Amino acid sequence: MMVCADCGRVPVANSFAAAALLGLACTFGADLSTPANAQGFTYNRPATRPVPPRPTTETGQMLVQATEVNYDYNNSRVAAVGKVQMYYNGTSVEADKVVYDQKTKRLHAEGNVRMTDADGRITYANLLDLSDDYRDGFVDSLRVDTADATRMAATRAERTAGNYTVFQNGVYTACAACKDDPKKPPLWQVKGARIIHDQTEKMMYFEDARVEFFGVPLAYMPYFSTPDPTVKRKTGFLMPGFSQNSNFGYGIETPFYWAIAPDYDATISPRYTTRQGLLVQGEFRQRLMDGAYQIRAYGINQQDPSAYAGQVGEKDWRGGVETKGQFAINDKWVWGWDAVALSDYNFLYDYRLAMYRDPYQSFLSLQTEAVSQLYLTGVGKRSFFDLRTMHYLSFSGNQRQVPIIHPVMDYNNVLQQNILGGEFSYKFNFTSLSRQEAAFDRINTNVGLDGLSLCTPTSADPGARLPANCLLRGIPGTYTRFSAEAQWRRSFTDELGQIFTPFASVRVDAIDASISNQPGVSNYLPVGDTQALRVMPTVGLEYRYPFINVQPWGSTIVEPIAQVIIRPNESYAGRLPNEDAQSMNFDTSNLFNVNKFSGYDRVEGGGRANVGVQATTQFDQGGSVKVLLGQSYQLFGMNSFAVADLTNTGVASGLQNPRSDYVASVTYAPNRTYSFSTRARIDEATGNVNRFEAEGRASFDRWSVSMLYGNYAPQAELGYLTRREGLLGTGSVKIANNWVVTGGARWNLEANKLDQYMVGAGYVDDCFILALNYVTSYSYVANLSTPPVLSHTVMFQIGLRTLGGTQAGTGTNGVY
Repeated sequence: MMVCADCGRVPVANSFAAAALLGLACTFGADLSTPANAQGFTYNRPATRPVPPRPTTETGQMLVQATEVNYDYNNSRVAAVGKVQMYYNGTSVEADKVVYDQKTKRLHAEGNVRMTDADGRITYANLLDLSDDYRDGFVDSLRVDTADATRMAATRAERTAGNYTVFQNGVYTACAACKDDPKKPPLWQVKGARIIHDQTEKMMYFEDARVEFFGVPLAYMPYFSTPDPTVKRKTGFLMPGFSQNSNFGYGIETPFYWAIAPDYDATISPRYTTRQGLLVQGEFRQRLMDGAYQIRAYGINQQDPSAYAGQVGEKDWRGGVETKGQFAINDKWVWGWDAVALSDYNFLYDYRLAMYRDPYQSFLSLQTEAVSQLYLTGVGKRSFFDLRTMHYLSFSGNQRQVPIIHPVMDYNNVLQQNILGGEFSYKFNFTSLSRQEAAFDRINTNVGLDGLSLCTPTSADPGARLPANCLLRGIPGTYTRFSAEAQWRRSFTDELGQIFTPFASVRVDAIDASISNQPGVSNYLPVGDTQALRVMPTVGLEYRYPFINVQPWGSTIVEPIAQVIIRPNESYAGRLPNEDAQSMNFDTSNLFNVNKFSGYDRVEGGGRANVGVQATTQFDQGGSVKVLLGQSYQLFGMNSFAVADLTNTGVASGLQNPRSDYVASVTYAPNRTYSFSTRARIDEATGNVNRFEAEGRASFDRWSVSMLYGNYAPQAELGYLTRREGLLGTGSVKIANNWVVTGGARWNLEANKLDQYMVGAGYVDDCFILALNYVTSYSYVANLSTPPVLSHTVMFQIGLRTLGGTQAGTGTNGVY
């Protein structure tokens, strides 16, 4: 439960009687139904009668309409009988009989009572007796129905001193009555011997309360309290949570919310664990005029550090601090920060804190670092600016191999006015980083007994750190690069419908590197200081010729596409650090990119032609098919993708040969329910499929399903020595009106086993949530140099609308 200061936070059983209780407590004026037995909601609301027009001002006069009106001058009483409609001081009363005593100044109504105050709140009861200023009185057999769909009933309610209201034998629920059988108990309800509302403190107190499901008592609470519905933020305890883990034992966490001021608050969440003792957590939040920030801190003095024997958690004191914030300078500029500091990199994982609190985050996604950053961002109509400095807290334990980004700056702009009749844009990137220790990644598994430590910092044979055995993922020392690029393009369409798009660009990279002479680094790069200036001018022409065929069933556009790019060779290819261009996947999405590298540290050079054909069919009855098939050719000069760099980027991408692999994709969406897509890369020489993915999705009213199949050829240069093949499926089925079953699994077809899966079931309606989930996911328990282990987690969650919710979890291998 994490809420910012402006959103509000309320204690356990928040809004327990909802707005209904507040209105009733103030003036007996909440929306009530007919008199009821407070032992259950087994009654129906009577038909309402029209209310007479109200005077626009309060005159102190009583207006009465009834079948019969009797005046008792001796006792100073006025009695109205039969279809009574009365208006007095902004409040109207309807009843079978109403008596007003002028001496005691009390109003007594009985029989189908319906009272509407000036705010439109309505009270239904059998009997109502209160003073004419509504400060004191009582109501017999009442029911409250509020606008937010909460309901309450009581045998009697009494109001005294204009401040306290006591509900006798009260019943509360946020569930609607059963339409087929209104006498049937709701899904859940809370019964209390007494419910006391203190209007000054704005608190509700419950005595001898029990929670019932379908009329069966399941929980008993002798006493608890909650803010009344007018309170958005209130100091108090929140719902507790439970957890179990072999390392810290059983844990119970009871958050305490502190509403310090309207613009800031705090939550203190002590978690007591049976094996490790007390874990203290605290969070402070503040919202200012132009933004907001929050600070979260953790700490524990472990009673049994031996539970983490052989791991980084084997120490007495552990803790951490997290903070983040964002502020607007004006309508275009914002600045902010994220920061994380931990006693050890496994602390959040071991105690399931922050990003690890939700086990779904680790399903199919392994968290490898936490990011601390300070940033400034601006967005214009056609421009963007981002400047940030970043620090990665590695969960691998090899912090010295992780870079510190001093700053990284990006700026791009597209001019609004045309230049030579075309669009002109430019962009800049500035990156500066430092790393204490070289980061090697092992790619050769057949290197003898010392192979396991060959590429680690503790390797006994630095001379064996060769490009055939290891990749140099990160250089030791400092690295600074400034890149600037200007682009121009313009499209022409001739009389035949052919589209010609000439384009031109020039890019300049200024690079300065100071590489430390650590063992094995000189096998990849010259150590010491290196300066380089790299210039890449580019001119090219793109040609498209769309053919349109219209039929009664739809239309088809077939579009041949050809692109010719002329430029010099990539200078310093493979001889400079590569920090931001290590990812390379050639497919139809980047077939027509002028530069197919993913970052600035590599730039594509040499003459190249990209060709393909695209066909799109749009059906009149809905649905479409899109097909793209193409290939890339190295026309002249050096092929940048055939030159191995520190990370072998591009050498196994399908672009390393003069004639690239074929790439193809097909997307079919017959309607909004189904969608199918395939992506493939086929070897140009052998016809073998080097990369293939097929994905299908379907979504109906009651169920949805997705299936992804992947088949990837070995890439020995990147460390993938065998073919990878797997099947990933997810789905959910609504088996009943409110019941949903979900699941997901990944089948490793090469190993012929199910290596990761999840299954869950849940009930959700307008007043109740119940969920049970079982999740298996891979997690690192030591560092990235050891294989991840499969963890098992069981999560249980229950939530009652307006009352709050809680969850409990248990797991193995350190999973919460």
